[in-house]
Amino acid sequence: MPNPVVHFEIIGKDQKLLDSFYKDVFAWQLTPVMDVYSMVAKEDSGIAGGIGAFADTPNYVSFYVEVADLEATMASIEAHGGTKLFGPNPIPDGTAVIGMFTDPEGHTLGLIQRTPKS
Repeated sequence: MPNPVVHFEIIGKDQKLLDSFYKDVFAWQLTPVMDVYSMVAKEDSGIAGGIGAFADTPNYVSFYVEVADLEATMASIEAHGGTKLFGPNPIPDGTAVIGMFTDPEGHTLGLIQRTPKS
C-alpha cells in the first residue's frame, strides 16, 4: 500500500497517567524519550506509537502516514482543503521529519518522511 500508516500518537495533559494506563491495560512496553513523551514499542504485530503530554496542545489521538516527500504532501493537503499545523520538523533521533495537519473536517493527522541513511 502506498503511504502506509506507520505510527500512532496519544496526547493528553498527564503523561505519567497515560503511560501507566496503557502499560497496565494493554501491557505495552514504553520507553521514555523525552520528559513528556514515551515510545510504544512495535513488537510482533501492530505499529509503533507514542504517548505524550504537552501543556499547550489539546488532547488528541492520531496516526501518522509515511510519505516520500513531506513538503509536497503538505502542499497537496492545503490545495485540497486541509490545514498545515506544523512541519517539517526533525524528530530527536534524526531518522525522520514529521508534520501535522487537519483534514477539511478538522481531524488531526500526522505525516512522516524517513531520513535516508548515510
